Amino acid sequence: MNFFKALFGGSDENPEEEKKASVAKQFDMLKYDGVKAMRIGKLDAAVGFFREALKIQDDLEVHEYLSRTLVALDRMDEAIAELEQIAVAQPENVDVLLQMAHVAYMKEDYDQMTGICERALKVDDKNSRVHYVYGQSLVGKKELVKAVARLTQAVTLDEANGDARLLRGQTLYRLGQYAQAVGDVQWLLQHVQPQEDVLLLGARVMHAGKNDEVALKLYEAIMQVNPFNIDAYRERGKIRYDRGDKQGAEEDMQKVLELNPDELSGVSGDFKAEGIEEQVKRAYSMMNPFGL
Repeated sequence: MNFFKALFGGSDENPEEEKKASVAKQFDMLKYDGVKAMRIGKLDAAVGFFREALKIQDDLEVHEYLSRTLVALDRMDEAIAELEQIAVAQPENVDVLLQMAHVAYMKEDYDQMTGICERALKVDDKNSRVHYVYGQSLVGKKELVKAVARLTQAVTLDEANGDARLLRGQTLYRLGQYAQAVGDVQWLLQHVQPQEDVLLLGARVMHAGKNDEVALKLYEAIMQVNPFNIDAYRERGKIRYDRGDKQGAEEDMQKVLELNPDELSGVSGDFKAEGIEEQVKRAYSMMNPFGL
């Protein structure tokens, strides 16, 4: 029977099945074209492909691709809306909520970020990463004491959470609690590869604790990691100046001005001209080099 149908052009295909197959193929093509456009930087086209694909089929992976593309286009509210679609479909997915919180962080909506973190805690209140991100939102809202408490919870749940330790140390420093910040600095210096943020926090905490010899070594280490770190030159120069090393302070100020000529717009004159010591003195007196 099938032989004669094939011979004379007959078909066993079901029109409804053919239609479904055609629609599925169209969806796959739009999804593929969207991913391809996203990867080659044609972001607006990618958004169009993904939105057309979603008209055919509600697909969580497409929502995720679309959210990433919208973030790249700085369309943060739309990106969160796409991630919300995933969160609704997968209410136990903490990672999606953390993605949403990160997007809220990028658009500096710390209240929204806090709300998302509270949702995540209802799913998993033992997740160290959630407490860390919650702490980020509180720092953004300048609720520093609460932030320290939340970050401490993150570290308690996972002592190897270096991000939480770094942010807690930075926040303690901002609160003027230098002695408490030392513990996080010591842990970070022992357990993570040299990073600018860690070294800079260490240098600041050591200086605040009157341990300038260690602070100077840490600033030097920062310059080894990144010779273009303006903060390191500015802050080391201030320490050098206060210690009577006028030549060293001048060298650091010259480097600051080389990296950012507008750094000291309120200080007149050429640093190579006569009276350089007085100009360096004025420059450092105008600064609050350790403010975060």
